[in-house]
Amino acid sequence: MAMIPKGLEKQLNTLDFALSSLWRRKLKNLGIMMVFSLVIFLLGSFQMLTGALTSSADAVLENTPEITIQKMSAGRQEAIPQTYIKKLNSIYGIRAIIPRVWGYYFDESTLANFTVLALDHNAMPNGSKLNLTLSDGHFPKKTETGTAVLGGSVQDILELGDRRVFSLFRPDLSLKSFQVVGIFSKQTDLLTNDLIVMNVDDARDLFAIPTSHVTDLCVYVANPTEIETIAKKIAGLLPDTRVLTKSQIQKTYQVVFSWRSGFASICLLTALVAFAILAWDKASGLSPEEKREIGILKILGWETGDILAVRFWESTLVSALAFIIGCTAAYIHVAFFDASLLKPVMVGWSVIHPPFKLLPTVTLADLLLIFTFSVLPYLGATVIPAWRCSTVPPDSAIR
Repeated sequence: MAMIPKGLEKQLNTLDFALSSLWRRKLKNLGIMMVFSLVIFLLGSFQMLTGALTSSADAVLENTPEITIQKMSAGRQEAIPQTYIKKLNSIYGIRAIIPRVWGYYFDESTLANFTVLALDHNAMPNGSKLNLTLSDGHFPKKTETGTAVLGGSVQDILELGDRRVFSLFRPDLSLKSFQVVGIFSKQTDLLTNDLIVMNVDDARDLFAIPTSHVTDLCVYVANPTEIETIAKKIAGLLPDTRVLTKSQIQKTYQVVFSWRSGFASICLLTALVAFAILAWDKASGLSPEEKREIGILKILGWETGDILAVRFWESTLVSALAFIIGCTAAYIHVAFFDASLLKPVMVGWSVIHPPFKLLPTVTLADLLLIFTFSVLPYLGATVIPAWRCSTVPPDSAIR
C-alpha cells in the first residue's frame, strides 16, 4: 500500500479540520459566501456583457463597407449629393461606390425604433448572396417600388400575421404603404432583428430626402491594405465630408463598451472594498468561542503556521465556492436572460430597439481578471487578521 507523503497528509488533515470548522459556523459562512457570490456575480456579468456586446458589434461590422463617406455641416451629418461619386472616379483602387439611404424610424403606436436601410444590393460585392439571409421572399429590386423586407421583430411588433401590407408615416404625417416581399431568417436576428430594407427611392420618399441626395456613400476597396491611403485621398478631394474606415468604427464601439463597463466596474469595486472591510472586521474580531478554539489548539501543540493554514483553507474554500457560484450565475444571467439587470447601463438609448440575443464568450483572461479583483482581496482581508489573532497567548484565550 502506497504511503502518503507526510506533508500532503498534514495538508489533508488541515483541510478536513477546516471543513469541520466551516460546518460548525455554517450560517455565518453561508451568509458571507452568498454576499461574496453576489459581488462576483455583478462583476462577472459586466465583464461577460462587455465581451458579448463587443462580439456582437464585430459581427455587425464584419460586412460593413471598408470606407463610409458622410457630408458634414456645422458638426452634424446631412444628406450628401450623388454628384460626389464622379469626383472619386479618379482614385485608383476603389472597387465600388454604393449610395445608401438609412435612418431610424420611431413608431409611436408601438413605441419601437426601427432601422430603415436602402441600397442597390445588386451593385454590392457579393450582393447576390444576401438572399441567403431570407427565410422567405427576395430583396426589393431597383425598379420594384413600394416593397420591403422585414426583420423578425419588426413583423411581430407591427402584428402583421399573414398580412403582407403595412404603412409608415412620412414627415408630413401622410401614410406610405409597403408590400412585404421578404422576411429575414431567425438565424440573422443579431443583425436584422429591427431592420426594414426597401428601395432607395422609397427610403428617400419616407424620409423626405431630395432625389439627388443620399444619406452616405459606401466605398468598397479592392486591396484592404490600401484602405487608409484611399481614405486620405477621399478626404482631400471632399474636404466637407467625414471619411470613416471600418477599423475606426470598430474601435469606437470597443471604446464605448469598455468605458461603460469600466465605470460600472469601478462602482462595483467600491462594494467589493466594503465587503473586504467587513471580512477584515469579522476576522479581526474573533468571537469568544473562536478564541477559545485557538487557545486549545495551541495548548495541544498547534503552531501559529498551522492555525494560519486552517484559516487560509477556510477562506479559500469559501471564496472558491463563491467564485464558481458567482461566475456561473453571471453566465446564466447574460446567456439566458440577456443581462436584463445590467443591459440598460451598457446599451443606453438603444433599449427602445427590439430585443436581440447576447452570446457571451468566456475567456481565461476574463476569469483571471474577476478572480484578481474579487478573490485575492478577500483572501488578504481574512488571512492577515487571522495571523494576528493566532498569536494570542493560549492562557488568555481560554479564560
